[in-house]
Amino acid sequence: MAYSYFNKWNSSIFVSADSSNCHLNLLQMNFTNLGFSPETIAQLKEELKETGMSFKIIPDEENSEEYVNFYFVGTYEGKEVIYDTALYTLRLHHASEVYELAEHEAAKKFPNFKAINYEEDENGNMKPLTPEEEETVKVQEFLDIDTHHDYGIGLDVSLNVDEIDEEVIAKFIQEFNDDTLTLDDTLYSFMTEDEDFEDED
Repeated sequence: MAYSYFNKWNSSIFVSADSSNCHLNLLQMNFTNLGFSPETIAQLKEELKETGMSFKIIPDEENSEEYVNFYFVGTYEGKEVIYDTALYTLRLHHASEVYELAEHEAAKKFPNFKAINYEEDENGNMKPLTPEEEETVKVQEFLDIDTHHDYGIGLDVSLNVDEIDEEVIAKFIQEFNDDTLTLDDTLYSFMTEDEDFEDED
């Protein structure tokens, strides 16, 4: 079976194989992205079957209550594929935008600026900017798809939830695969005390 994702395949591969096994092996040899490989997908599906989960969490030191990196199987243009997903809270996304803004402002003020050394709190978290500065940053739920990812298809997703737990992940996967996922386009701002402000039109 030919996959439209890879137009660099040599067409002679499809006519020179004498058996279905050889045909499959030749195809697998030419997968430049293993996340599209039927063999790799089958292995992940078997792992998920054994665990009874719809996803596999990728060991990552950045994983936390507000950020999780995981794999799941879905479809793309009618073909099965592995989605390499980074799912995080909207509050964490806001914090990232706040610090990015801080670096940008510092770079404008200080010509020799290289990086900000943020002060950390007792939990090792970076202390934020002033409330007034934080409120200038507005964020909304989003989903970005990277079809040029090095493993399967990359998903970058931010949802307005308190934490990223198994229930949130499973619900996201179900809605994504069913094409029923609805993102909130409301703009939000967050405070360090976890108080968030909804932007009103």
